[in-house]
Amino acid sequence: MTFEPHCINSSLTIKDALVALNSLRDATLTLFVLNNNSQIIGTLTDGDIRRALVAGHGLDCTLDKVMHRDFKFIRQEELNVANLRSFRDRRIMFIPILDAESHVVDVVNLQKFKSKLPIDAVLMAGGKGERLRPLTEKTPKPLLEVGGKCIIDHNVDRLISYGVQHVNVTVNYLGEQLEKHFATPRDGVQVHTFREPKFLGTIGSVKFIDTFYNDTILIMNSDLFTNIDYEDFFLHFQMHDAEMSVAAVPYNISIELGILDLDGCNVKGLIEKPKYNYYANAGIYLIKKRALAEIPEGSFFHATHLVEKLITRGMKVIRYPLNGTWIDIGTPQEYERAKELVKHLK
Repeated sequence: MTFEPHCINSSLTIKDALVALNSLRDATLTLFVLNNNSQIIGTLTDGDIRRALVAGHGLDCTLDKVMHRDFKFIRQEELNVANLRSFRDRRIMFIPILDAESHVVDVVNLQKFKSKLPIDAVLMAGGKGERLRPLTEKTPKPLLEVGGKCIIDHNVDRLISYGVQHVNVTVNYLGEQLEKHFATPRDGVQVHTFREPKFLGTIGSVKFIDTFYNDTILIMNSDLFTNIDYEDFFLHFQMHDAEMSVAAVPYNISIELGILDLDGCNVKGLIEKPKYNYYANAGIYLIKKRALAEIPEGSFFHATHLVEKLITRGMKVIRYPLNGTWIDIGTPQEYERAKELVKHLK
């Protein structure tokens, strides 16, 4: 975010601070008080000003006399997702990021964003959506609406809410509509579209993205409806130091019959109405950037092919249990289910 409007010199007055607070365009009424070397020496909120006025200070009182000196911050080299989570847990929501000389170089606003994830995101949006025809005859499936909002926008906006700044979309079928859709930035983030020249599976088109800015890449199907916690997904991936993580949803099978446990034609036992619990691929992945080299250029290649290839090469692939909302909008029934569910989600 742009933090310059939140900066004010310590030699200015309470009246100047009130003018500065009144001019802020965001809802975070906090000022960073700087000395003449542009180093932060305190913070000031409207509450600090009210307390100063009650204590008898006038509007011409300089800010160095009323600022809050014991403020919280993060050093630039210590900025990471785990640190931000600890600040949020302590309800410290507006955090200046400082360099070694105590200059403000960035600000994290946890009131607006849930986190600041150091990942690039790729949403695969090239499919034809044939099972949803006739709805997809003239509209690509990602642009179908759920709750008055395009399916893909639910996913893009959720990624942005976690502080993801680099979002890419690969397109093919009716791709010009998606290119036009993302011509305008969303909440300050320019979504970049890349067209695959032919259908390349669920991950093959990633090779057409020309630049990645982070070492962790999130790849997902664009037609999912999910409230996955991307921060927890990332921290789990980081903790296990894996090459790839596959988000997985619980999948349970119940058999309402007695099942024979056989050895050839000999009955060893009977399992009465067994239940089997599995995890199914949710179509959301975190991958180390270096692992993308395993995807062949210009070839049809699924994400499951990459999973198998990494395992064969002895690389670590893990699963992340996704226990929240997840719908793969592939059929009319699932589409209707998503439209009904969204009415009850905040």
